[in-house]
Amino acid sequence: MKRRISGFVIVAICVMMVGYIGIWGGRKDLHQWASMVFFPGLTYLNSSQKSNDYVERIVEQLFPLYHYINANAPTVMKVEDSLTYEMLLAEQAKDEEKISEDLTTQPAEASPVAQAANMDLSIERLRDFNYLISKFYTVDSTTTIGANQLNVDDLLGRNMKINQSSKGPKVLIFHTHSQEAFADSKAGDVSTSIVGMGKYLSEQLNVLGIETLHHAGVYDLINGKLDRSKAYQQAEVGVKEILNQYPSIEVVIDLHRDGVPESTRLVTEIEGKQVAKIMYFNGLCRTKSNGDLTSMPNPYIQDNLALSLQMQLESEKQFSGFARRIYLKGYRYNMHLMPKTLLIEAGAQTNTVEEVKNAMDLLAKILSKVLL
Repeated sequence: MKRRISGFVIVAICVMMVGYIGIWGGRKDLHQWASMVFFPGLTYLNSSQKSNDYVERIVEQLFPLYHYINANAPTVMKVEDSLTYEMLLAEQAKDEEKISEDLTTQPAEASPVAQAANMDLSIERLRDFNYLISKFYTVDSTTTIGANQLNVDDLLGRNMKINQSSKGPKVLIFHTHSQEAFADSKAGDVSTSIVGMGKYLSEQLNVLGIETLHHAGVYDLINGKLDRSKAYQQAEVGVKEILNQYPSIEVVIDLHRDGVPESTRLVTEIEGKQVAKIMYFNGLCRTKSNGDLTSMPNPYIQDNLALSLQMQLESEKQFSGFARRIYLKGYRYNMHLMPKTLLIEAGAQTNTVEEVKNAMDLLAKILSKVLL
């Protein structure tokens, strides 16, 4: 009788151990441990991938607890993914506000004259990753990028042209941060804010033959107060609705205004006019602290990078010194909504409305060169 009880206790302990390992170690560890302890003869078979299903069936038959573990594992993972996603969204909202703070730690950009003299746009030179990254990009301290992602032949070989044979708007301009204004913006006058600049840009694109839709939706106000903590989430919902309504749209532009120290002036002279500098911006869905952000995927990162690089090179060809270096940061910034997505910083709070408006004239011309 004692032997029977002891045997039962041993079996019970083994079952509990299997359950413990299954819960904490995952299905793979459960298979491996069970086969080694209870089926040493299967050790060789278990090293072959073909034997996994066989071992799995044996374990399931002998240990019904496995069914419970296996059935509940996906649910647990979904909860974890959801929590991670919410955390990443919160971090993204805070992170985007620190662009200019990080710029103070980066090497200063050359003056337009010196920049033009030192700029080699030949494909041979651009294939040099070190040259490309040093001349055309600012990589935020929170993220990383390698030569495999900045493969010039791949990025310049991607077709960014819009389909002109079909009807309907091709470009959508919107503003995640609609409340951004300039040095001489007038309170309550939307036409002098970043929204007004987006409307003006859309008008210029329409004149150039690119049918453009401007969306003036507000996503950074909650109960009438400035709150950007969920601006990207809310903008994603609004923009998706527009994209569903207008399937002809191929290009999405989120137009922002940068924030810089009050002593900084992002301005250059082009064709006799004072023009606010612009900056193309990319999110890489990768941070040094978290690695690749699998809970915040973007299948279009390479297309996004292709469009911003083509815009950067065209900017340099037409109006040297107009575009600052492309800024690469860690999160997503709704750039997953479409392959041809641009996030553009137009000037800063220290620029005048006229300077930014002049910038929109040049930006429209560059877009027409890249898209048509």
